[in-house]
Amino acid sequence: MKLTMFTRYGSLGASSRYRYYMYAERMRDGGDEVDIFNFFDQYYLRCLYRGGKVGFSNILKYYGRRFRNLCRAEGKFLIEYELFPYLPYWLEHFFLRKHEYILNFDDNVWEKYKGKSLLAGKYDALVRNASGVIVANDFLYGKVRPLNDNVIKIPTVVDPELYRRSKGKFDKFTLVWIGTPVTYIYLEKHAGILRRMAEKYDFELLVVARKALEDRHIEGVEMRFENWSQEREGELLARSHVGVMPLTEDEFSQGKSAFKLIQYAAAGLPVIASPVGENRNVVEDGKTGFLADSPEAWTAALGRLISDAGLYSVMAENACAASRNYSIQKYYPVFRDFIE
Repeated sequence: MKLTMFTRYGSLGASSRYRYYMYAERMRDGGDEVDIFNFFDQYYLRCLYRGGKVGFSNILKYYGRRFRNLCRAEGKFLIEYELFPYLPYWLEHFFLRKHEYILNFDDNVWEKYKGKSLLAGKYDALVRNASGVIVANDFLYGKVRPLNDNVIKIPTVVDPELYRRSKGKFDKFTLVWIGTPVTYIYLEKHAGILRRMAEKYDFELLVVARKALEDRHIEGVEMRFENWSQEREGELLARSHVGVMPLTEDEFSQGKSAFKLIQYAAAGLPVIASPVGENRNVVEDGKTGFLADSPEAWTAALGRLISDAGLYSVMAENACAASRNYSIQKYYPVFRDFIE
């Protein structure tokens, strides 16, 4: 099979890495011919995560490169969201009208074009004319299904074996959050809850994103910041004790894919998470972790995991077992069959 993947980011971008590059590697190993063309480069991501700006000349370069790549692309197309961010549908249709294409969504990206008259209907039009659509969660499935009946849910998955190499747990009971500097705001919005938990229990909150976020540490909470790296993320998660995923109740959060929780499960961590969107499906409440909808619930969940070693051990084992349901080993055949 010949497939061209048009991703948003290079391999540093988690969505592109886990929903494209990981599958491309296996397809090539199986004899398929796969090309990958990313829109934004690694420099763009580094600027984004530092809070810096990318020059206009670089933006023009990204659009120019995508035009050139489209002119030489062959086979079926697999597209992350869209071909050209912030350009209207008619332009994409010009390039796609003679190609069979499949769309792949892991976030509710419809939100970013709300209120923009030239772009508001872009994703709906792309979905209607696609040969098929892959979505990462139930919220997106419900959004896409009325527009295209050839839709499949494939979560953002991991290889659990990469998360089980550990030097042992950290000496201090450690909560861990993994993400990007952009999504760190979810921790900040739950600062009051985290302070309340810290007042009652002794723990460290490890943030795996960017060390420079130390400047935005939450007062009253013992925190440690590490730069994310593909080489160390599995080890840092596995050495922690509990994974956390706080979210706010809004349309964008509803469309998030609970990927942090999938990573935590692969590392054998019980979790505490907000009962928002796909979190409700990934967390087996009381079995692999807790869904907490109030400061009292977050604090109580932490207390049980700290004080009850037996409960913690059972939940850790359950998390490991559940991670098989979100593994590349399970979903690669499903992915390839759908593309074919």
